[in-house]
Amino acid sequence: MFIDHAKIYVKAGDGGPGCMSFHTEKFVTNGGPDGGDGGKGGDVVFVAVAKITTLQSFRFKHKFVAPDGAKGMNRKMYGRGGEDLEIAVPVGTVIRDIDTDKIIADLTEDGQRVVIAKGGEGGKGNMHYANAVRQAPRFARAGMPGEEKNLYIELKLIADVGLVGFPNAGKSTLLSVMTAAKPKIADYPFTTLEPVLGVVQDFDTSFVIADIPGIIENAADGAGLGHDFLRHIERTRLLIHVVDVSAADGRDPIDDFNAINDELVKFNPDLAARPQIVVANKCDAASEEEIEMFVDEVKALGYEDIFVISAAGRIGIQELKDKTTELYKKLPPVVIHDVITDEKKVYTLEKEDQFTIKRDDSGAFEITGTWAKVTMESTNFDDPDSLSYFQRSMISAGVIDALREAGIKEGDTVRIGDLEFDFVE
Repeated sequence: MFIDHAKIYVKAGDGGPGCMSFHTEKFVTNGGPDGGDGGKGGDVVFVAVAKITTLQSFRFKHKFVAPDGAKGMNRKMYGRGGEDLEIAVPVGTVIRDIDTDKIIADLTEDGQRVVIAKGGEGGKGNMHYANAVRQAPRFARAGMPGEEKNLYIELKLIADVGLVGFPNAGKSTLLSVMTAAKPKIADYPFTTLEPVLGVVQDFDTSFVIADIPGIIENAADGAGLGHDFLRHIERTRLLIHVVDVSAADGRDPIDDFNAINDELVKFNPDLAARPQIVVANKCDAASEEEIEMFVDEVKALGYEDIFVISAAGRIGIQELKDKTTELYKKLPPVVIHDVITDEKKVYTLEKEDQFTIKRDDSGAFEITGTWAKVTMESTNFDDPDSLSYFQRSMISAGVIDALREAGIKEGDTVRIGDLEFDFVE
């Protein structure tokens, strides 16, 4: 089965907690704090691999979590960093953040690597919190959480030339005679149920042609198969528009030609402006008058490159191949969008990312979020120094100001995790 889109959840590893320890050694008294830092959490990295052609690996697996960093150790030893989680995808994969609807990455080259979710920084060990006044800190910092994202990934085939046209126009047959591809060919609509790629080799030039499953009227709105596969011609430099000029099934060739172009405009206006070679196929089953009428009408619409062929009879194939090669050499690769990247570090949090404040049914002000989680895990409430650090953190993080903005009054209850205390000005 050809899988070309999927929704997945990824989470980078959390940073390991810092260590709270004191140096102990024979004949050494009051060795001082020597707790090391926790290791960094593993990143989630997407890697483009040319030999992979579908998103089949995401059909049943939708959750990917990188390893956490290890806890810091005594003797100022750092914890081991979590290994990066590498996820292999086909070349041509576009990754979008579902929550922000931003494009995170566009993997267009074999071996290209992109960090999609960054691992959290490891927490500081207590060796960092010693100073002239606080010589024996009995607390360390917890690690920062890794980034997590809901992703929509889709594959857009990296093909240079796209074959478009109604079902049964002869695209599969044309691909089979222009390349070594062996698509399924039969005399009924929707024979091709998934894109098929073939390589044209012309002396020192080679390029890839994609046979896109039959597009029908209203395909851009979801009708037929075209809605699922139109994305695969967005990257093509050139379109070969195949039309059944014989009208064997009673259809009007020029109406078919216009209908396909209308669908391209509705799906992506740039596609209609892409250079087109118009192919009047099945000429051996049409009269000269029918062929001439079609060619004249297409020329009147402004199209110059028109070829009358019979793919099944191998008529006019070499001329079409030569023209396709000529145009391919002239046309630059297509860039379909600008890649949007988020350069913000996981451990550099905006205020709205750090904490949220809401009032529950009992009237207490409940604080949740990353700041609350990390601070609670970092605080030793039995130690005066750690408790003082916690109080300063509430001020420096803006929690106190936010509580005042939320309307808190002296004596109101504040809840952070399992901790409850009365607010005092």
